[in-house]
Amino acid sequence: MDPGLFRRVAGRFATGVAIVTSVVDGADHAMTVNAFASVSLDPLLVMFCPEKIARFHDLALDAGEWAVSVLSEGMRDASQWFATRGRMLDGQLQGWDHCRGPVTGAAIFNDAVAALECRTHAVHDAGDHSIVVGEVLTLHVPSQDAKPLIFYAGAYHRLC
Repeated sequence: MDPGLFRRVAGRFATGVAIVTSVVDGADHAMTVNAFASVSLDPLLVMFCPEKIARFHDLALDAGEWAVSVLSEGMRDASQWFATRGRMLDGQLQGWDHCRGPVTGAAIFNDAVAALECRTHAVHDAGDHSIVVGEVLTLHVPSQDAKPLIFYAGAYHRLC
């Protein structure tokens, strides 16, 4: 199978965009993801899938707790910044309006349509990615009227 064709075919599934954040040794870490989904209502579980070669992969697993901010349509720049490989780590959240999750201390973006704080429940091998399942600890709706940022066919979109 051609990986490029697979990527184009899989990209035909419209997804939301989220940023997963964690704190390790007092330093903030963040990564854009679109492989994020709810898993279970009893217990409350969600999952995201970081690439194993991403710096964030091991940091999130080491932290054991993390937050997910589901991005609003006005957060395209944040999505692109936190998806940039090799970006500086020191002060990477400066300039992005956020608060600290009350349980994990991880950053939650104030303009997000929704946010969750989680504790790692399980990690499963999935080829060049891992499936990280998290137990939901808290739920937040930072921006009541915001519309979600959508990713489809390799590009950002807005709901009509």
